[in-house]
Amino acid sequence: MKKKKRDVSNGHSSINMNSVINVTPLSGVVFRTAVLRRHLRRLRHHVFPLVSAVSGCLLLLLAAFSLLAPSPVLHHHDHLSLLRHYHSSDDNGVVEARSNSDETATFRVPESGGSSGRDLWSTRKSDMFHCCSNAADNFATADVKTHSNRYLLIATSGGLNQQRTGITDAVVAAYILNATLVVPKLDQKSFWKDSSNFDEIFDVDWFISSLSKDVEIIKQLPTKAGKPMSPYTMRVPRKCNAKCYQNRLVPVLNKKHAVQLTKFDYRLSNKLDSNLQKLRCRANYHALKFTDLINEMGKKLVDRMRMKSKHFIALHLRFEPDMLAFSGCDFGGGEKERKELGKIRKRWKTLHASNPDKVRRHGRCPLTPEEVGLMLRALGFGSDIHLYVASGEVYGGEETLAPLKKLFPNFHSKETIASKEELTPFSSFSSRMAALDFIVCDESDVFITNNNGNMARMLAGRRRYFGHKPTIRPNAKKLSPLFMNRNNMTWEEFASKLRTSQIGFMGEPNEIKPGRGEFHENPAACICRASSTRSNEVPIPQNESYDSQNIHKEDDMKKDSGYVTDEQITEDEQDWSEIDYTEMNINRSQGKVLPSVRVSDPGLLLKPDEPELEEFFSD
Repeated sequence: MKKKKRDVSNGHSSINMNSVINVTPLSGVVFRTAVLRRHLRRLRHHVFPLVSAVSGCLLLLLAAFSLLAPSPVLHHHDHLSLLRHYHSSDDNGVVEARSNSDETATFRVPESGGSSGRDLWSTRKSDMFHCCSNAADNFATADVKTHSNRYLLIATSGGLNQQRTGITDAVVAAYILNATLVVPKLDQKSFWKDSSNFDEIFDVDWFISSLSKDVEIIKQLPTKAGKPMSPYTMRVPRKCNAKCYQNRLVPVLNKKHAVQLTKFDYRLSNKLDSNLQKLRCRANYHALKFTDLINEMGKKLVDRMRMKSKHFIALHLRFEPDMLAFSGCDFGGGEKERKELGKIRKRWKTLHASNPDKVRRHGRCPLTPEEVGLMLRALGFGSDIHLYVASGEVYGGEETLAPLKKLFPNFHSKETIASKEELTPFSSFSSRMAALDFIVCDESDVFITNNNGNMARMLAGRRRYFGHKPTIRPNAKKLSPLFMNRNNMTWEEFASKLRTSQIGFMGEPNEIKPGRGEFHENPAACICRASSTRSNEVPIPQNESYDSQNIHKEDDMKKDSGYVTDEQITEDEQDWSEIDYTEMNINRSQGKVLPSVRVSDPGLLLKPDEPELEEFFSD
C-alpha cells in the first residue's frame, strides 16, 4: 500500500518536472516581461517627474523673458513702408494701419479728435502777459548819441527770416556803436537767388520813421568830396556782445568812418541789457512791416481761410529735400533716397558722416507728413479742421503727402486758395512767397512747426510777444520711438503718451526760461506780467532778466537752447539754422587777414565770402 502511494507520489513528481521542463521557455519570456514592466514603472516614477520639472522651469523662464523683453521695434524704413502700403479707411472714417503678416487692425485712428481736456485754440494763462518793449526813460535817443561821422552797413545772409534776424540785430549794433545805420542790403546770391531789394520786401519809410528816436537810419551812404564813401568790409564773430562790438568796430569806425559787416546773421549776442533787448523787439515786431503789396495779398489769403472755417491751423512742414539731406535721417526710401539726399548733403563739405539712428534718437529728424497728422489727431484736432500748409517742394511729392491729406482732407496752400494770376507778382521771388506764408502762419489760430529753423523761431517769438498764441513744436526726441512702436499699442494709449510728451512744447507762457534759447524765439525781456492797471508795465523779476554785467561771461556759451524740460535741452547737437562750417575752420586762426585788406586791430575777425551753411538751410 505504501509502495503504491510512493509510486503515485513519484508519478506526480515526474509529471510536475515534465511540466516545468515543457513550459520553461514561455515562463522565461513572461518573467522577463514582468521585470521590464517593473523597471519601466520605476523609471516613470523617478525620471518622468524630473523631466516634467525641467520642462516646467523652461516654460517659466520663457514666460518671464517674454514679459520682460521690450516690444519689437520696427526699423524706420519698415515703419514707413508698412504704412505706405497698408493704409485703409473703413466706412466709419477710422484709419487703420495693418501689418504685413496679420490683417487684423492693430492701430485705429479715429476721425474725430476726441477730448483732449484743454482748449485747442488758446494757451493757458496767456491773458496774464502782454508785450512791453517801450524804451525806458533813461534810454538815450538817437539825436543825442549818434556820431555824425560813423556809418554802419550790413549785408544780410540766407532766406527771408534769416535776413530778418540780421536786420533786427543791425539796428541794435548801430545803437551800440553810436552809428548811423544804412538801410540793409539783402542777400541776392544765396541758395534762393532772390533779386529783391529791401524796399521790395519791407516798407522802408516806415522802418526809418518808426525807429527815428532810437537809431538814425538813411537809405544810402552820403558822398564825400563829391564821391560816394567806400565802406571798409569786415566780419564779426557770432553772438558778439556789446563790448565785443565796441572793441572791434569803434577803432575802425573812427578811422574809416564807414564799415560794412558781411554775412550778418546771428552776429549779436542773445544776452544783452534789457533796454537793448527791447530795442530788438521794437525793430522786429513794429518797425519791420511788409510792403503794402505783400500785406494785401497776405490778408486775402487769411480772409479766405477764415471764410472756410472760424479756426484754422498753419503748418510749416519743411519736408523739402535740402532739409532732409542736412538732417542725415533715414525716411524709408531705401538706396534711392540715400543717393538723392546724399548728393544734396555734399553741399556742406564739413558735415560729419550721418548716423541716422543716432540722429533720430536725439530728436533731430523732422516728422514725416503722416506723423505730423497723427500728432495733430492725438492732440485733439479732428478731420474737419482746415489746414494751411506752408511748404516748398515736398520730397516724394503727392505720395508723401497722401497720408496727411487722408487725415486732414481740408488741405490748403497759397497755390490752392489764390489764382496763378494773383501770385504772379510774387512767384518768381522766394522771399516774397515766403512773406505770404509768414503772414498766414502768423495770423493762424494754431501754428505747427516741424523744425527749429529761422521761420519757426521768428514766428514762435512773434506769437509769444503778441499774446502767446498756440505754437506747437514736436518733441521729436520722445515722439520718434512712440511713432515707431505705435502698431504695438491702441490708439488711446498712443494719444495719451503723445499728449504727455508734448507738455512744454505747446507755446504756453514760461515754457522756456527767460534768457534761454534764441532771443528771436524767446523775447522774454519784452514780455511782462499783466497788472490791474495796464498803463504801467510790470517788468520780469530781476532774477529772470538779463544781467548786463555778466554778458561777457554768458556769451562764451556754445549754444543757448536750454529749455525747462530735459527733452528740450539739445546743447550738444548741431543747430540746423545756425551752424557755420566756415567758422569752425577759421576760428582757430582769428585775425587772419585777406590779402586785399588791411587791419589796424589784430583782434578783428575777417573772413572770405565763402558759402555758409545758412545759405542752403535757413528758412
